[in-house]
Amino acid sequence: MAAAPVPEGAPVEPHDSNSSAESLDRLYPTVGSTKPPRKRTTSQCKSEPPLLRTSKRTIYTAGRPPWYNEHGTQSKEAFVIGLGGGSASGKTTVATMIIEALDVPWVVLLSMDSFYKVLTKQQQEQAASNDFNFDHPDAFDFDLIIATLKKLKQGKSVKIPIYDFTTHSRKKEWKTLYGANVIIFEGIMAFADKELLKLLDLKIFVDTDSDIRLVRRLRRDISERGRDIEGVIKQYNKFVKPAFDQYIQPTMRLADIVVPRGSGNTVAIDLIVQHVHSQLEERELSVRAALASAHQCHPLPQTLSVLKSTPQVRGMHTIIRNKETSRDEFIFYSKRLMRLLIEHALSLLPFQSCTVQTPQGHDYEGRTYSGKQITGVSILRAGETMEPALRAVCKDVRIGTILIQTNCNTGEPELHYLRLPKDISEDHVILMDCTVSTGAAAMMAVRVLLDHDVPEDKIFLLSLLMAEMGVHSVAYAFPRVKIITTAVDKKVNDLFRIIPGIGNFGDRYFGTDAPPDWSDDEDALST
Repeated sequence: MAAAPVPEGAPVEPHDSNSSAESLDRLYPTVGSTKPPRKRTTSQCKSEPPLLRTSKRTIYTAGRPPWYNEHGTQSKEAFVIGLGGGSASGKTTVATMIIEALDVPWVVLLSMDSFYKVLTKQQQEQAASNDFNFDHPDAFDFDLIIATLKKLKQGKSVKIPIYDFTTHSRKKEWKTLYGANVIIFEGIMAFADKELLKLLDLKIFVDTDSDIRLVRRLRRDISERGRDIEGVIKQYNKFVKPAFDQYIQPTMRLADIVVPRGSGNTVAIDLIVQHVHSQLEERELSVRAALASAHQCHPLPQTLSVLKSTPQVRGMHTIIRNKETSRDEFIFYSKRLMRLLIEHALSLLPFQSCTVQTPQGHDYEGRTYSGKQITGVSILRAGETMEPALRAVCKDVRIGTILIQTNCNTGEPELHYLRLPKDISEDHVILMDCTVSTGAAAMMAVRVLLDHDVPEDKIFLLSLLMAEMGVHSVAYAFPRVKIITTAVDKKVNDLFRIIPGIGNFGDRYFGTDAPPDWSDDEDALST
């Protein structure tokens, strides 16, 4: 049963495609009528670079959602919307409208245009004279598309090629995308591969009049891609229109929703948005329940190591927790605690036996660090205050930084900046933040390190003060990460402040003023 077009302004219902993906041919998908509709899941994402949509504003970010299960992976796969249609049918505009109407974070737009194959020298010459068919399925790297979309759907980071339409070639640099809740995948051949179809949870076909598509293509190719009118029309008549009739239009019957006139059909956009919202709400409830269960009166995890509470350590905590302590004293005693914390963390690194000869000519049976290198990664801004202590005890230590801040409108942590040393995957990583309350930012930082192939058991999370909730959250998501702190407080209040706590560490250390709704996590981080 083919999808019925949705007239502008008319009520819209999602179409049950009942498609049998196993029986689809690569280029000529067929539709079966016996298989029941598969259950929809949820997720979406946009980027050029990764573009985070939040309430009434746009933030460039390489962020990712903080929802993970006990294995440190997403509790549910991303919800993938496939957006197909002819060239210049308005797919990107429809995608943008969906993103705007969703008004939620973690939405990524992945364009099929990024995945054109690398051309041979002969094909380059054909493309320069408008004699190469870019509207044929063979022009796309479907293997790379499928592998990329699979990883994104699983919440993993991916490398996306950047295609230059003026030279018909891939650029040397690639961009990095991180997983998201919702992924919108758009392209003329979005439904032209059976393996690709299996990854799409909702299929939308944008149906636009051929004359309108030609006018839009002329305007786009001339103004944005440096083409001339004669070349665009030649390419359209020779390749674009025949390809639409042969490969693209037949896939309309696979769509769950057909949107005539694209962006003009606001009813269809509203229906799509409502469906995605319902899926996101369902997932959020299930994740909250899982985390709540993890936090209920469980003993502290074995991966936690707390600095011994000697009279000296207790005395320094008394000073830095006291609201009457001056800034100079706060900085001085915080630095002392940081030094002790890092020394304690280094004692947990792997060491092996070795023999050296003393100046007196005698052998000494000692120990030496058995890893390749130690890298410190600070979660800005408070984490960077721990860098001097790490440098003081680790010669030639490398330093990376991660900036994570909470969105005031959504309450979700967002990754704003990332700078990591090369080949970090072979290092033991000291991840530094001064306070951890809920654990959300710390989990995001750990997930980013895992995305850069740092083994989970080589990550050491260091914090001067942690709440039990944060400890449980991190240990629940990443059971092999070592958690090291100088003290653990039992409670977090409704504003996510650690009780009794230490106050806003960054504001006390740097002498800045805390906002009225500050939290213990630095710069309003939901750690």
